[in-house]
Amino acid sequence: MVPAMKTTCCIIGGGPAGVMLGFLLARSGVHVTVLEKHQDFFRDFRGDTIHPSTLELLQELGLLDKFLALPHTRVSGLSAIIGGETFCMSDVSHLRTTAKFIALMPQWDFLNFLALEGAKFPTFTLKMGWEAVGLTEQDGRVTGVRVMTHEGPEEIAADVVVGCDGRHAISREAGHLDVIEQGVPIDVLWLRISRHADDPENALGYINYGHVLILINRGDYFQCGYLIAKGDFPAIQQRGLPEFQAGLERLAPFLAGRTGEIDSWESVKLLTVQINHLSQWSRPGLLCIGDAAHAMSPVGGIGINIALQDAVAAANLLAEPLRTCTLTPHDLRAVYHHRIRAVRRTQSFQALAHRLIHHILNRPGPLKPPFFLRVVTRIPGFQRLAGRFIGMGLQPEHIRT
Repeated sequence: MVPAMKTTCCIIGGGPAGVMLGFLLARSGVHVTVLEKHQDFFRDFRGDTIHPSTLELLQELGLLDKFLALPHTRVSGLSAIIGGETFCMSDVSHLRTTAKFIALMPQWDFLNFLALEGAKFPTFTLKMGWEAVGLTEQDGRVTGVRVMTHEGPEEIAADVVVGCDGRHAISREAGHLDVIEQGVPIDVLWLRISRHADDPENALGYINYGHVLILINRGDYFQCGYLIAKGDFPAIQQRGLPEFQAGLERLAPFLAGRTGEIDSWESVKLLTVQINHLSQWSRPGLLCIGDAAHAMSPVGGIGINIALQDAVAAANLLAEPLRTCTLTPHDLRAVYHHRIRAVRRTQSFQALAHRLIHHILNRPGPLKPPFFLRVVTRIPGFQRLAGRFIGMGLQPEHIRT
């Protein structure tokens, strides 16, 4: 098949990493085409936390005020109700950033915002409803993407293909990149429950009776994450919706009378939690970033921000060689070497959090907050240190393009 299109950089996946990378490359004068298999960005049960590191990137781009004009809510710290007691776990209000808070906003609003800004550049192309189904290769080098559109199959030739297509990435599968899995003992059930104006704010959720419930404020409703032991969803379904609803109300009593909105298991979506990473993020003509390169857990809500930092690093390192047609495999490997240490250390933190959560899930009775938690959360500087880790990450990136 003769390629229908030719572009300098073809990005598979219109998630945060893909759209941000496309925007930054187009802003640098690189011809870029972003492929998104769905017709729109409206996908529920995605990460909604825009952390200070990301808000600072928007400030560097001159877009922060415009972005914050969109509907959102703000939190300056993360707390949890553990065994009925409130613990403040982190504080981001001290960070040396313009925005000293975490913005809670549906991810589709964030993506639409970035896509509209990208569309202002003549070298930016976004193809909605174009699904990547494979890669094209020549002499061991990836040369483009095979795509299925509503009008039939197409091919796009590209100097480089960047996989930003998530944990089930066709880019890494078709590119024959080795995935190293790290066992995870938990899964998450996503659902929504209506929210009242006087409901308490508690970003890290409620922990008790062998369960963890996270409530994310979306204005008139909560996006809820209910953590369970891996593989336990069929048993929960077998016990029935009334028991499930009662368990939610026991964790967060103010939800009483609202859990009936979950009127069938169709309203509950299972997210199979994974932590994995590629042994290498690239091969000639192909680079993977974000969840395609390293699937993150939803713990801490930091996955979207890690993916965005990958995108900024990739743009910083690749924009000039792409613009001047001098890109080499060494340039692609440089992205891996620049980001891998921060990513793997973050995943190690998430793995530790998973073990603690799994311990909680195996204790079904009333939870007595552990003594060490009382001590640690009162250590001067602990909340600020935790706030820096969650708010900025281990290696915050800055716009260099």
